[in-house]
Formats: sequence, structure tokens, C-alpha cells
Amino acid sequence: MEVPHNLVAAQQALAAGGTLLAGGTHLMPSLTDRAFPPTTLVSLRRAGLDVIEVADSAVTLGATTTLAAIEADQRLRFLHGCVRSIASPPVRSLATVGGNLFVPQPYGDLAVALLALDAEVEIHGAAGTRRAALESVLTAGISPDEIIASVHLTAPASGEFRFHKAARRRFNSASIVTVAARVTTGGGPAGIVADIRIALGGLAATPLRGAAAERLLAGKPLDAESIRAAAEVMQDVIAPFDDAYSSAWYRRRVFPVHLRRALLGN
Repeated sequence: MEVPHNLVAAQQALAAGGTLLAGGTHLMPSLTDRAFPPTTLVSLRRAGLDVIEVADSAVTLGATTTLAAIEADQRLRFLHGCVRSIASPPVRSLATVGGNLFVPQPYGDLAVALLALDAEVEIHGAAGTRRAALESVLTAGISPDEIIASVHLTAPASGEFRFHKAARRRFNSASIVTVAARVTTGGGPAGIVADIRIALGGLAATPLRGAAAERLLAGKPLDAESIRAAAEVMQDVIAPFDDAYSSAWYRRRVFPVHLRRALLGN
């Protein structure tokens, strides 16, 4: 195992054929079960990426910031419901922001929340540092020799952010359906949607943007009828799957219920 003390050294070790290790909550079980080929682990625990910065509404989360650190930071209260729905306290003390972006569905609930918050990621590679929309990273990934250094987002105003996760158990269970949304209502009639961004988990191979539902809801009242129509237009977009937690059929069937619960709270 290599333990580089900065991002440049970590990227060089990765480019030499190493495998990144952050919290290890997903990678280590695969190594233990010998489901992962032999490799040199490149630990990021001393690379200086475990930072939380909040300046007004601008939020920066270092890639090795743990979910427990987010849970303990009162400036990030809007994310507390999300992180507390993930695994158990011992796992959250190890699991990291960067790692959560790359775990397979139906895990990765923080990635769903960050997608709804229109987050960007800072990526370090041999050619330097670049920024990319989280949505593109979740869809296309990054180059094998690149490292996610941090995630950047704008904190939502009070009441704008909604998060709802359906699981078999209240705690320590993977998602059946996860819905995160940032909703802004405009002036004029109460409840008219001025802007909305929806992200979904458990309904595709990666966290999914609900763009079709957003287009339908924009300018409409945020009520049960409009949400039902928004869920219907997403039926051709979602691609649920069978796993140990749920069948694809059940995920598709209950998705409209959980979209309504996320957006209306009932």
C-alpha cells in the first residue's frame, strides 16, 4: 500500500497502476472476497482532501470527507437527512464523499442528493485540474488516471431541498427508490414551480436526472395531479433492475408514490 501525502503523488501512483482507496467500504469487501484482481492500493487518507469549506452559500466538500463529518457539521443540515439514511454510524465514519459517487446503484444516495443540487466536481489528472458537472461524471466517469479532488455546490435556501429514500429497513439498508429535488416556487399563485431539479436513485445503473419530469412541472402547481403526470413521463426514462432489495417491477410500480412523498411530504 502507498500513502501519498499530496494529490500530485497520489495521481502519479494511480497512473502507475495503483487502485485508489478512500474509505474502503465498497472496495475492501471485494478485495476480501477476491472479487478484485491483485493491485497496489493508493490510500488517500493523508492526501489533504478531507476538507469542508462553507463561504456564504458556496460549499466545498473534499473527496475524502466522511459522511460522518457531514453529519456533524451544522452548516450542512440540508444534507443530514440524506447521510443519516446511508448505512450505519461505523460505516459513515469511513465512507467518503468521493467514494459515494462511484459505488453502484442502489447505493450512492449522497450522489443522488448532490446531483439534485447541481454539483460540480474538481478533477485532478496528469494534464492538470479541471471542473466538470457531476451529472457528466456520473454518466461518463473519469479517465483511469484522474482523481476526484472535491465537490462544489451551492447550498439551497431553507425549504428548497427535498430528500426521500424508500428502503426495506429505516436504517442500514440500500435504496429501493431514492428521490432528491431542489424546488423553487415563484411569485404569484402559491405553489407554482419556478425552477426544479430532480435526481433519482435505484431506478437506473447510475443516479438519474429527472429532466422530463422537471420540464413538465415547471410553471405548474406542485400538487398530486402534476406530480402524477411527471412520474408518468419518467416511465420511459427509468431503467429499474432486480437485486436483493427489490424487483425491477416493484421499483417501477412504487416510483410515483415516492416521487410524491419527496415533493409533497405525504
